[in-house]
Amino acid sequence: MSRTDLIEAVDAERRRIERDLHDGTQQRLVSLAVNLGLAMATRPDLPSDAREVIATAHLEAKEAIAELNDLVRGLHPTVLEDRGLDAALSGLAARTPLPVRLRVDLEERVAPSVESVAYFVISEALTNATKHADAMHAEVVVRRVGEVLRVRVTDDGLGGADAAGTGLTGLARRVGSLDGAFHVSSPVGGPTTITAELPCAR
Repeated sequence: MSRTDLIEAVDAERRRIERDLHDGTQQRLVSLAVNLGLAMATRPDLPSDAREVIATAHLEAKEAIAELNDLVRGLHPTVLEDRGLDAALSGLAARTPLPVRLRVDLEERVAPSVESVAYFVISEALTNATKHADAMHAEVVVRRVGEVLRVRVTDDGLGGADAAGTGLTGLARRVGSLDGAFHVSSPVGGPTTITAELPCAR
């Protein structure tokens, strides 16, 4: 099996696991949350300490559902598989708390593994800009140049991002798995620019 075949096989298996999480574990958590909510609503005679325990469990179940939603959506959203990178990034930009200017220039879809890595890089970069950089705006540019998919995410936050930090190192490894190039420019005071170049020849 070639390296490309191996990457595609791993990516397909990861998507299968994500579907199982969505269709199995997520639905069981939803059922649990509903049942706990019904218990509180239909048993007003419960002792206060029992109601407190049920209310806490209900809240934790709802938080677990939200975390699982973020996990599944962040790793490989269904729209990415069904409609491609442009549609998936449009949804991601809409969900991001800060304004995101998005430009995607793709005439045709690239390999699923390339789409997945590009989406993951952009998703993590926007999360970092929102949570850690105190950014007010971000820009995402995705375009194919020859046999390379170029991804650039820029934010106007505080800068000073540590390229050797755990999160960015993880992104670099993801990009490196496709023999791509990853670069971070983040002077103190900003802006921060994260770029990735992903070979996309089939």
